[in-house]
Amino acid sequence: MTKGLSPRPREGNPPPRIVETPAGMLNTIGLQNVGVDAFIRDKLPRLRGYDTLVIANVFGETEAEYVEVCRKLDQAEGVAAIELNVSCPNTEQGGMIFGNDATALEAITAASRKATRLPLIVKLSPNVTDIRETARAAVDGGADILSLVNTFVGMAIDVERRRPVLKKVCGGLSGPAIRPLAVWMTWQVRQAVDVPLIGMGGIVTAADALEFILAGASAVQVGTANFIHPDGSIRVLRELEDWLADRSVETLAELIGSGHPKAPA
Repeated sequence: MTKGLSPRPREGNPPPRIVETPAGMLNTIGLQNVGVDAFIRDKLPRLRGYDTLVIANVFGETEAEYVEVCRKLDQAEGVAAIELNVSCPNTEQGGMIFGNDATALEAITAASRKATRLPLIVKLSPNVTDIRETARAAVDGGADILSLVNTFVGMAIDVERRRPVLKKVCGGLSGPAIRPLAVWMTWQVRQAVDVPLIGMGGIVTAADALEFILAGASAVQVGTANFIHPDGSIRVLRELEDWLADRSVETLAELIGSGHPKAPA
């Protein structure tokens, strides 16, 4: 999964823009990236040399920007799917966050769906009243897959300076602190829509990943753990393989959603 890609390069926010928390971290990177053209020209050829699928994360400040990036990636060799980061301000609508409004989310998903033939993943924001509503909106707009959840909004204050630690005041909270919340949201969305889910939020061990799988996710993403161990994703994978083998489980697919109570016969 790539960093978020925009039509043009972005420098991101000024530091400090990362702060460690007792069970994770806050970040306000500001979606720094090289831009979609440089990614296709300079980075994608190198990524094609690895035996793994590349999913491109996309964002924009207007519907037209999402469409522009999706169209360019659709024509690029080596992109397996597109994931929409909808936790971005819609500058055409006074800064409203795309992913926090079901109507806006359905519209941006539908526009992006028309711009690419690739599988389309929508990454849901947890900063909503009812994530089932936005999940349904994304599916109605044409999402093939949903990933959840993005970071929760939070902040840290330096008690000696009596000032926010982050330059931009607030940031996105990730890491083990949010895992129970993310698992609960995955559980809810599994019951609300009938598309594959990718779970994320504080996964450090195989047991963490399995919580999402049992709640209904077909796959998981590992993020913050890689700041602790650069091979964090590989560690989770190896632990999963051992866990399945020890319990004579043939495939992970057997476990997807199996944490849900079975309906009576």
